[in-house]
Amino acid sequence: MEVDQLVWNYGRKGEPPIQVLWIGHHTVILRQSKRTSYEAPFLYLLFGSVRAILFDTGATRDPARFPLRETVDDLMASWLSSHPHAEPYELIVAHTHAHGDHVAGDAQFHDRAHTTIVPHSPEDVAKFFGLTSWPEGRALFDLGGRILTVFPIPGHQKASIAVYDPDTEFLLTGDTVYPGRLYVQDSEAFRQSLERLSAFVDAVPISRVMGCHIEMTRTAGRDFPIGATYQPREAPLPMTSRDLKEVAQAAKESLNKRGVHRRDRFIIYQGQPMGALLVHAVRLLLSRVTSPERS
Repeated sequence: MEVDQLVWNYGRKGEPPIQVLWIGHHTVILRQSKRTSYEAPFLYLLFGSVRAILFDTGATRDPARFPLRETVDDLMASWLSSHPHAEPYELIVAHTHAHGDHVAGDAQFHDRAHTTIVPHSPEDVAKFFGLTSWPEGRALFDLGGRILTVFPIPGHQKASIAVYDPDTEFLLTGDTVYPGRLYVQDSEAFRQSLERLSAFVDAVPISRVMGCHIEMTRTAGRDFPIGATYQPREAPLPMTSRDLKEVAQAAKESLNKRGVHRRDRFIIYQGQPMGALLVHAVRLLLSRVTSPERS
């Protein structure tokens, strides 16, 4: 099934801890179940002829609850069975940014052979990918016949990056652009990053803008309550270049305006106003209605 039409697991009874979707033969999207973490982040595994790279490791450290290492090992074994490799095949574990729901599973890979885990600071990320003028500039990262473009996009978090994959024409945007609540740590950095992203999508073919969460419903402008562990009728994960440009415009209009700025497909939180979080908490309590599918 195509990623645009897929109904992702959203906290239903009996769903697996990790949902897996192959995109063609060389790309995998994984989603952590809401039954293990309400964050339910998306992870991206990309294969090249020399190495694979995993972007993000989810929100749960415990492999018994969230068997990420086992899942990735199985996926890599499956890919290598069709793409034999004489030398040891390397895995890079990198991150779209350093928040806990994107790095918690790192520990599962610490003893894995032929594996490099990229540390989380902006300095370490810049050094690993060869980004010499952070937060400006770009770098190319070769997986072997598959060259990614990596560039800094701080604002949501200091170490945030975007990744462009020409094979799928996906632009991976982490928690900077996705159908949900876009929390802004640094308003001016966020605006500048969105301005650079907006210019980038004008220069290359973009099939989809792929973030790391779904928090919007299928009703325009309506999100699920913060902390929700059951989200039927989620908005689609993929966004478009046009959506990204709308985020860029909203970032400009909301610059240094602390509060909640709502649009049809996303919501910008400039800071985290306690009043808004309290409203969400009340909505969450009111939404906890018993459901046979959910229980």
